[in-house]
Amino acid sequence: MATLTPPSADPAAPAAPPALTGRTRLILFVLCAAQFMVALDFSVLNVALPVLGADLGFGRSALQWAVTAFALPAGGFLLLFGRVGDLYGRKKLFLAGLALFGVASLLATFAWNPAAFLAGRALQGVGAAAIVPTGMSLLTTAFPEGPLRDRALGISGTLLSLGFTVGMILGGVMTDTLGWRSTMGLLALFSAVVLPLAPGLLPASEGTGGAAVPARPRLDVPGAVTVTGGLLALIYALTTAADRGFGGTDVLVTLVAGVLLLAVFVRVESRHAAPLVSLPMLRRGTVAFGNLGGLVTFSMMSTVVFVLTLYLQETLGMSAFVTGLVFGVQGAASVLAGLYAPKVIGRIGARRTLVGSLAGQGLLTAGLLGVGEESGALLAAVLVSLASMCHLGAIISYGLTVTSGVPDEEQGLATGLVTTTQQVGLTVGIPLLGVLATTGGDLFGGVRTVLALDAAIVLGTALLVGLGLRRRS
Repeated sequence: MATLTPPSADPAAPAAPPALTGRTRLILFVLCAAQFMVALDFSVLNVALPVLGADLGFGRSALQWAVTAFALPAGGFLLLFGRVGDLYGRKKLFLAGLALFGVASLLATFAWNPAAFLAGRALQGVGAAAIVPTGMSLLTTAFPEGPLRDRALGISGTLLSLGFTVGMILGGVMTDTLGWRSTMGLLALFSAVVLPLAPGLLPASEGTGGAAVPARPRLDVPGAVTVTGGLLALIYALTTAADRGFGGTDVLVTLVAGVLLLAVFVRVESRHAAPLVSLPMLRRGTVAFGNLGGLVTFSMMSTVVFVLTLYLQETLGMSAFVTGLVFGVQGAASVLAGLYAPKVIGRIGARRTLVGSLAGQGLLTAGLLGVGEESGALLAAVLVSLASMCHLGAIISYGLTVTSGVPDEEQGLATGLVTTTQQVGLTVGIPLLGVLATTGGDLFGGVRTVLALDAAIVLGTALLVGLGLRRRS
């Protein structure tokens, strides 16, 4: 007697795409909220600096340390903390970073002098350096490779890009209405909301360092010292150069020291039995060229935002509030891109999406050369919003490109590279190119020069990444 097979049992029927459960939604909320909080910290204080300086007694030359004190440890300790999380437990380090970030934000909120404020900012940077790589590792291990991870990284990338933009808008509004201290208090509030939820939601992740048998993990101390010192020196040199140019002795000395320390780091890693960064991993085409694409998309887009802020306010004479609205449109475009980028990646793959997104960002940046000295705000708003959509596509696809195919026990290494690329990219773009817009007498001419160089670098990188990924694949 024949039996009927129900449609759901048909092996040829397409499988339903996996969906997020209530618990995985909460896990994603916790991890993305922490990443958003760190991204917010990179920009929320920028427009408050003049008021902050007058209140606490910062001299003009010392005011840049309000930003640098955070950026130095936030970028310098990322690789180290990514590996520490692999070896000793990502969840533990993530929670410790959240707690430290919250306490440091309170210290910065109630700072009574410049030293106390800078101490709070530096501790915020240390907390951020623990949160970002461990949070990314927890995300990539909590969501398996495929549509679920694509979707999770899409949401994370959207919030990362949105956090930087929202920070610029919120910083101005909160400083005008509540005072500059409210910007730091907001970060403390974020930490207070996320920290109680995290312990019961996040899975335990006791690291083994990839050992086949239980053994006490070893940390590559020489590698940790050289890479952290090298990154700290480079970030210091570049952020200081943004304020005073590259002619200062301290800038040149730290720049050379940073390059030498990173060269020593590569040498150490090639000989160490348990390296902080696996050189064979760096030889993977997806890791090397994926991170190159990520570095360029972050550094060049932050430069575009910087010079357009100067253009809108100083060339066109717009207020800070109206300028914030322009970048609010950019933020909305980023949200839209975050919804559709995973679908594009599902159709054409992360590698093609990365190359196409870089090409689109470069072409749209070149289009900004059409703005004029008396008008161009509408053109700038449209083009920077479209460029931001391509930028977000590059953010999501480079993270997927780098982490795909990497074993779970090495995800901390891979995501440590991803997040180091993010933070270094956010830090180096403005010092390298943005300073060209402010050093000459002709601001508008300087803005156009920066936009042209920016577009050329992004387009050249798109070509290089495309060739590199095709050859390695």
